[in-house]
Amino acid sequence: MTSKVTTVVFDVGNVLIHWDPHNLYRKLIPDDTERDYFLNTVCHYDWNLEQDKGRGWQEALEERIGQFPHHEDLIRAYYDRWEEMLDGHVEGTVKLLKELKDGGVPLYAITNFSSEKFEVAKQIFPFLADSFRDTVVSAEEKLLKPDRRIYEILIERNNLNPGELVFVDDTYKNVLGAQAVGMQALHFETPEKLRGDLKTLGLQW
Repeated sequence: MTSKVTTVVFDVGNVLIHWDPHNLYRKLIPDDTERDYFLNTVCHYDWNLEQDKGRGWQEALEERIGQFPHHEDLIRAYYDRWEEMLDGHVEGTVKLLKELKDGGVPLYAITNFSSEKFEVAKQIFPFLADSFRDTVVSAEEKLLKPDRRIYEILIERNNLNPGELVFVDDTYKNVLGAQAVGMQALHFETPEKLRGDLKTLGLQW
């Protein structure tokens, strides 16, 4: 029998805050084809994911500049102007987050994020610092979702019952990762759908 959901575990990027490298690089590389090449070949998704797994930014920048020295300024901008990749918070989800907190629902977070840049994000978006009882940051654990261990760390560190947790993430494989350790999980699409899905699970706030 499924446990009653009492607790919500949030992903951060593109669930609570908007993040997209194109927000910055549209300013730096106006041509769509050139910009796509840069973000798919030079500073690509998997390269950035290594910082989320704990690689230092200095090492990451040197590695890319070594391979693409003619793009040095653009590569350094990925770090120096990282904040310009953000595009505000996801209004409906943050409103729901506040309602859940005010309603006494225990809240946690698991995020694939660079430690250094997560500190920056918390300064820009204070709710990331004061909404959650605990946040598991991938870079600090040297693990990435959907590795089952990153979910287990949250459960063990906080003595939680996985069956009472519902995990919310915009990446489907991360949803499956949470389900694999016994959590209920929702694929985030819109704040309105998330609100309805939480109600359907019987969560009250």
